Amino acid sequence: MDRTACVSVTQLPADCGRWDEVLALIMRAFATMDGVIDPPSSAHRLTAEDLRDKAGRETIFAALKGGRIIGCVFVLERTEDFYVGKFAVDPGFQGQGIGRGLMQAAEALARSRDKRAIELQTRIELTGNHAAFTRLGFRETDRTAHDGYSRATSITMRKVLS
Repeated sequence: MDRTACVSVTQLPADCGRWDEVLALIMRAFATMDGVIDPPSSAHRLTAEDLRDKAGRETIFAALKGGRIIGCVFVLERTEDFYVGKFAVDPGFQGQGIGRGLMQAAEALARSRDKRAIELQTRIELTGNHAAFTRLGFRETDRTAHDGYSRATSITMRKVLS
């Protein structure tokens, strides 16, 4: 069975009224990281209202299947590039091309606005993320440490758009 059949990617407006559903998706996706990420993800402190507020400042694309939100990407437009602030795919659909479709939507928007690149950060511990983003054309540009840590805890990755 093709699990990605009938999946569509659409932009969510701030007044979509589905922020509780988006929050639940993010929590499911980030729950798989519990006990892996050190320090814990900031996703645990998000509220549906936070997401709605972000939609007023950022562009949010959602992957939908049967009307259900199964993935999302939040992108912030900066002067020369876009920054991916939040990226989540429902654990039941990971590895099915949902993330690729979300990133393609973000890239299309960035190109339409003449942006040079898309940048994101991922945690050092999430090696599967590094591999997935590398397959999508992202390259590591920096490693940084969070407050209180003497070692790098996150990786900045960037994809130059042609």
